[in-house]
Amino acid sequence: MKRRPPLMLIAVMFVIWLLLNNSVSPGHLVLGAILALLLGLAGMTMRPLQPRPRRLYLAVGLFFVVLIDIVRSNIGVGRIILGMVPPDQVRSGFLDIPLELTDPHGLAVLSTIVTSTPGTIWAAHDEENRILTLHVLDLKDEAGWIRTIKERYERPLIGIFQ
Repeated sequence: MKRRPPLMLIAVMFVIWLLLNNSVSPGHLVLGAILALLLGLAGMTMRPLQPRPRRLYLAVGLFFVVLIDIVRSNIGVGRIILGMVPPDQVRSGFLDIPLELTDPHGLAVLSTIVTSTPGTIWAAHDEENRILTLHVLDLKDEAGWIRTIKERYERPLIGIFQ
């Protein structure tokens, strides 16, 4: 199967080149286009597995869910750091979450979501048993965390990538 060049990547690199140089002179237009095209084509050889996203409208909803969760988590972690939560009420720990998501691109997005949310970090992934291990700063309700990861993040990612 013949692959298409990553047109979006090439376009974004071209625009970034122009923005970084703060110029739309003919020389920068030509050089930026050549560099973006060459780097985009070279990048194709480094990514043999291409994503096949399906229902992209789910990504819009997921984006806002993640944005809200990041804001909430920032507030929660800020309260802990500033001492607004008594230290004896903060319990951190590791949590194993069984996953149904198997697509590597979906797993990459899930790892980005989890790691971008303050107070959580992707600690390990057992591909064979499909278990995600998270470290959670404020682990009060394990079942709640599992439900959150599976319903708010994994379910939309399965709809997008699988």
